[in-house]
Amino acid sequence: MENENKTLTAKYEELPKIAKILIQIFLGALVGGIYRIIRYTETKNTVTLIVGIVGLIPPFSFIAWVVDLVTEITSNKIKVLAD
Repeated sequence: MENENKTLTAKYEELPKIAKILIQIFLGALVGGIYRIIRYTETKNTVTLIVGIVGLIPPFSFIAWVVDLVTEITSNKIKVLAD
């Protein structure tokens, strides 16, 4: 019951670290942008939305993928411009 009230990004954050790292390795270019767009719907932070949209456009998606992979490994969370 408690899990039903959590946001999508909170549910993603609860995944095991290894699962999130594997998701980032194989689907990170998409996941980072989509995560930020969903995060925007939760926080209404316009910068998060803009970075999410730009992060889906190559070559920016590669840069976002690397940054998100590093932050997942080091802090277990997508942190950079994902308020």
